Amino acid sequence: MKKLKHIFLILIIMAIVFACSVVKKHSVSNTSIQESEHPFIYKDGIYFGTSRSSYISEPFWGNVYLTIENGSFTSISFIIRDSSLHETFTGEYKKHYEGNPVYIQQVINDWYGVQTYPKKLLTKQNPGNVDCITGATWSYNIFQAALEEALKNAKR
Repeated sequence: MKKLKHIFLILIIMAIVFACSVVKKHSVSNTSIQESEHPFIYKDGIYFGTSRSSYISEPFWGNVYLTIENGSFTSISFIIRDSSLHETFTGEYKKHYEGNPVYIQQVINDWYGVQTYPKKLLTKQNPGNVDCITGATWSYNIFQAALEEALKNAKR
């Protein structure tokens, strides 16, 4: 009976190792396909996209301006505007949350995201490879939604 348990345990471990290697091979091949096809996905030009993502009850709008040359992203600008206060979301936006350290930290995190996501896209050259920064999910979602809007007219 003990021997049967050991054999069963070995089989489970082998199955897990095999499953992990299959998943790893699959994800690597998908990434290389996306990256190799990238230069042919988008038309050259200047594009604009705006979106609130899923935050439709909030007055914040993400705006992405991007330039594509030779199929690559060469310039990206991303801002978030507060349509009720008529101001751009920056690190100084924390003044609206004085006395609330949780919201102040959220502003700091999301401002870092606003500054970082365009740089990551220029480096990665693939919207699907821009990872969300921990604590900056709000700005990430708005960036991705506005970027998607901008790229609708850029796709071949």
